[in-house]
Amino acid sequence: MITYGYVNNVAEVEGAKKSYAVYNSDNNSVKLFVFGDSYVDTGNYLNSISYKLPYGITFPGYPAGRFGNGRILTDYLASFLKIETPTPYALKNSSNLQNGMNFAYGGTGIFKTMVDGPNLTVQIDSFEQLIKQNVYSKSDVESSIVLVNTGGNDYITFLLKDKNLVGIGKYIKSLVDEFSVNLIRIRSLGVKKIIVSLLEPIGCYPAITVALSYHDCVDRLNKVSRDHNKMILQNVEDLNKKSGKALFMTLDLYNSFLSTIKDMQKSHQENSTLMNPLEPCCAPLKAGYGCGKVDENGKNEYTLCKEPELSFFWDIVHPAQNGWYSIFKKLEPSISQIIGTNF
Repeated sequence: MITYGYVNNVAEVEGAKKSYAVYNSDNNSVKLFVFGDSYVDTGNYLNSISYKLPYGITFPGYPAGRFGNGRILTDYLASFLKIETPTPYALKNSSNLQNGMNFAYGGTGIFKTMVDGPNLTVQIDSFEQLIKQNVYSKSDVESSIVLVNTGGNDYITFLLKDKNLVGIGKYIKSLVDEFSVNLIRIRSLGVKKIIVSLLEPIGCYPAITVALSYHDCVDRLNKVSRDHNKMILQNVEDLNKKSGKALFMTLDLYNSFLSTIKDMQKSHQENSTLMNPLEPCCAPLKAGYGCGKVDENGKNEYTLCKEPELSFFWDIVHPAQNGWYSIFKKLEPSISQIIGTNF
């Protein structure tokens, strides 16, 4: 998701390292490699708001590079695999690498986005380089799980240039085609289980629903997600047919997002003291402001909800820890089928 830069300091990076400490991990356990954007980035974008308060206040208790108040999709998947969250690539020289590595970088995408960071292709370059350097062996890679979550920032970038969605159909096809090239490349490096996230309902971002006073998602934009996902599903099916094995599997973020939002909307209607799921917990005071930003006098340019642990969205595009937890619980059955019970 699109994120905006700040200068971090040494103490913040040291704090991030602590959140990747390894306890009682088995050297022979499965490794998790992660590619994509801020929905799965756990600390690679060092000069961003993810290293500023109030990010990280729920977990680990301080800003440590996650774009939310706490755990995100990567953390829940790692926990499901019974391993610690893999180390961010940016911290690879001073952290334990036995759980895999996270190459995801907030704000990036498949094509060039508003953030000048490593896109999916460059992230895979870094992975390939580590394999060539024997940081990870052939058996490490073959027994690993890969998670790829990207695309949201590409559509945000498109929307900022063309709010009328002229040419969106052609854009979706070119984006998915390039995405498929990247997936084939990951497979060529020896990975045998690749989990591909379907695109979340982008019409439900608080950045979008604010125009509707957070009452509902914008279906015209959600249709972009549905069209993207339909094409992804077809490409994944074709790739698996060509290989003769189910190497590529999809994670349905779209429906798990919508289902969770609808459940929480119903609860909100029954009890108005509960938070509206489409409303961000950490909200900008006015246009041009943002969660984590302060003015020249050190005054916050955002407001914070009373109970972050109950919110679905943390800021204008990222789920809160509660949101990710609720989403992951809906995804767990399919994840069990994807990875089997041998981990």
